[in-house]
Amino acid sequence: MPIDKLSLEDWINEAQAKSLAFTDFCTDFQAKQMELPVEEVLVRMEDILTVMEASIAAGLKGPRSKGGLVGGDARKLKQYAQNTSKSLMGSFISKAVTYSLAVGEANAAMGRIVAAPTAGSSGVLPAILFSLKEEYGFALRELAKGLVVAGAIGMIIASRASLSGAAGGCQAECGSAGAMAAGAIVALKGGTPEQVGQAVAITIKNMLGLVCDPVAGLVEVPCVKRNAGAAAQAIIAAEMALAGIESVIPVDEVIDAMDSVGQSMHCSLKETAQGGLAVTPTGLALTKKIFGNA
Repeated sequence: MPIDKLSLEDWINEAQAKSLAFTDFCTDFQAKQMELPVEEVLVRMEDILTVMEASIAAGLKGPRSKGGLVGGDARKLKQYAQNTSKSLMGSFISKAVTYSLAVGEANAAMGRIVAAPTAGSSGVLPAILFSLKEEYGFALRELAKGLVVAGAIGMIIASRASLSGAAGGCQAECGSAGAMAAGAIVALKGGTPEQVGQAVAITIKNMLGLVCDPVAGLVEVPCVKRNAGAAAQAIIAAEMALAGIESVIPVDEVIDAMDSVGQSMHCSLKETAQGGLAVTPTGLALTKKIFGNA
């Protein structure tokens, strides 16, 4: 029996009709769904945030991935930003990109991460939330509310499209993670529910059609660096939405378009390592080096 699609537009309208901040609307909704007090929901989110923060710290130590393809880039970028006046990125976006790399590298090294929404896109949301904490002084409880907003957005994307690279390409993983993070930024920065929706729509539009083409089938290349790209896209979209820029295409339609694009993608571009970067000469040579002729 098919599940009815959730609607972000409906939730936005309901929040605005009740004059609720989107953080409060999503937290109340989640508490009712889980049949828990709001306080317990937020405590659970804080526990998740603790794991996220630890995964950033683990990645900044420079662990090498199991496949040997990634490791140490987050630490390298952090050192570059700290020791040069030539950095092109401001402090906030620099931290977000660095932390997204860190979590991606921790995941590739089999470290403990939070799949939010997936392991392959696990760097985006922690990077955004803890960059907000450090740059703007958000308390852990506020981040917990942002995490609830991100989760709500993820629920809607899962309902209308997919969060799986095998089903929808990397647009469904890093694209969704970026959209979740963008919505959380706007909500935490005091944007309206409508602006949350605009940020989600803009992020997905900017990442529409992104393929999933892991070299050697490992969540290493290009996955880790794509987390950094998604974090940057989330910040760009959030800034535009907070400035009052709107997506011409409504957010639910944008999510539906992502689903349609994912279904249209050839299977070689959906996590099978049979297309894209995975079958470049270097990609094939690395696959042979890791796995031999198997």
